[in-house]
Amino acid sequence: MKTSQLLIPTLRDDPGEAETVSHRLMLRAGLIRKVAAGIYTYLPLGLRVIRKIEQIIRDEMNRAGAQELLMPIASPAELWKETSRWDYYGKELLRFKDRHERDFCLGPTHEEVITDLFRREVRSYRQLPLNFYQIQTKFRDEIRPRFGLMRGREFIMKDAYSFDIDESGAKISYQKMYDAYTRIFTRCGLTFRAVEADTGLIGGDVSHEFMVLADTGEATVAYSDQGSYAANLERAEVPPPSDVDTTPLRPMTSIATPQRRTVEEITAFLQITPCQLVKTLLYRAGAETVAVLVRGDHEVNEVKLARLLKVTDVALADPGTVQHVTGAPPGFAGPAGLQHVRILADHAIKGMKNVVIGANKADAHYQNANLDRDFTVEQFADLRNAQAGDPSPRGPGVLKLAKGIEVGQVFLLGTKYSHKMNATILDDQGKERLAIMGCYGIGVGRTAAAAIEQNHDEKGIIWPFPIAPFHVHLLTVSQSEKTTAAAVHLYTDLMGAGIEVLWDDRTDRAGVKFNDADLIGAPIQIVIGDKGLADGIVEVKIRRSGIKSRLAPGDLVAHLKRLSIEADPSVA
Repeated sequence: MKTSQLLIPTLRDDPGEAETVSHRLMLRAGLIRKVAAGIYTYLPLGLRVIRKIEQIIRDEMNRAGAQELLMPIASPAELWKETSRWDYYGKELLRFKDRHERDFCLGPTHEEVITDLFRREVRSYRQLPLNFYQIQTKFRDEIRPRFGLMRGREFIMKDAYSFDIDESGAKISYQKMYDAYTRIFTRCGLTFRAVEADTGLIGGDVSHEFMVLADTGEATVAYSDQGSYAANLERAEVPPPSDVDTTPLRPMTSIATPQRRTVEEITAFLQITPCQLVKTLLYRAGAETVAVLVRGDHEVNEVKLARLLKVTDVALADPGTVQHVTGAPPGFAGPAGLQHVRILADHAIKGMKNVVIGANKADAHYQNANLDRDFTVEQFADLRNAQAGDPSPRGPGVLKLAKGIEVGQVFLLGTKYSHKMNATILDDQGKERLAIMGCYGIGVGRTAAAAIEQNHDEKGIIWPFPIAPFHVHLLTVSQSEKTTAAAVHLYTDLMGAGIEVLWDDRTDRAGVKFNDADLIGAPIQIVIGDKGLADGIVEVKIRRSGIKSRLAPGDLVAHLKRLSIEADPSVA
């Protein structure tokens, strides 16, 4: 491949629309171009990365016994109505009508379509276990598409679906996919961690996310510093406190707190710490308004709250609702005397005594409020985000937090879809039984973007060898016949050895070529020029370390082959 013959529209400056490292570098390196909000064209270099990730996925899915098929991107409303997701999924499901006024949608996921195929074509337990997968374009009409390929509306995804006769078989299928995902992301050259996760709109009881660890990640991972426990922040459990406060109860008194609404303002005014204050937050959960109590230095976990209330999502009540329920503007709500709403509280509230709470009056709070004496709670639950230093909920150690990017998720669905769509098989007694399902997704574009978030510097991308668009970037810094002949010879030898080469044969200045090479991020750079050839050497630079070496042209192929195998044994 020659740069002069490829479309690689690199940019010198950062695009104004780019919000993340991967988005900025993908645009600058000429990997993608925006068509509309959340919709991108993959240019030649970008597509090469995507195809390499896809091939690794295919290798490992096939190795795990899954069968590849391809389902349509458009599916009829009737299938989605069977599972109630036609309405439940919300506005992210892009709906349309065909010329006969029949309702369809563009699939963000394919549980309904695959379950329909299964119930039509599979009848006996002897045909199980089965696992079908596809790599296909999906569409999810995100309200705020952003971050390039990290959160687009149109995206490439690998989704797989397993079917088993019983729970034990389903757990085996789930573990096979968990292991396959571990191999996939290892082969992609990524540093990652599998963490317990919420099941969200997909459903089911058990799920793990595969998170690429990166300081720029959009998600937070909580993990034990000693044990094996790891979960995303939405799922991370916080056990009830074990300490018992034996402080004597003091009388509750009202105190004026003019214009002090926030935790920071109130604690500074009263000269207390946030852990001596209880926040009362009002949430809308469907048609209901609930009050949630958390310690002043804790944050409500809205996913946990929605799960407890058995609703799709929750949202903070608007100022008008707060005023109507509490009789006070936002910032002064408290549980004492609060009526007509359920009061829920995080476990940490149980152990607190003599706390500060809102007085349900403007510019006023109560001091020395106490549970059961001054206010009551209908239900206690784990309702807060985990914090660094919290005890691990399972196993030894305390929790630490790290940033990560979700690139894959596996779900043990059970019978959620097979029950609603009557997907049954005959067991060994001839009785009909619901299929036990699993579902497994990988964001292909997200994996490429996450690789950049984890592997870059101030100059550009540093691709892991297995998914780099090219293994070697060959740069000729003169246009002499001698240099060109040497480049042609080396290019041919490397390609013959199975090493992919991008040859920058342009007539641009050396500085332009060096900048583009660092931006594009091939793992190895080779520089050929008249001066080096006169001394019988060419220069080799490792992009990640910046280490340079000078080798005779005749030694290059063997040297690079060795580097290639060390970086990616699959090239051997």
